Amino acid sequence: MRLDKYLKVSRVIKRRTVANEVCDAKHVTVNGKIARASYDVKEGDIIEITMGANTTRIQVTKVVEHATKDDAGLMYKVL
Repeated sequence: MRLDKYLKVSRVIKRRTVANEVCDAKHVTVNGKIARASYDVKEGDIIEITMGANTTRIQVTKVVEHATKDDAGLMYKVL
């Protein structure tokens, strides 16, 4: 699954366009490397998102195409 879609489906970022813009601005790293929106997310990846002064680190635990509001929180673990 693409990185921008994963961030949207897992509800880490509310809108896919915002996720795409954050990736384009080089504020997202996966496993320590700057990642583009088209990066293919895999289980075990560590994603770090910097928005302003806030930095969020998550580990991908599950990749699914569609997730309900309750299941979205199970797709990642906050580090």
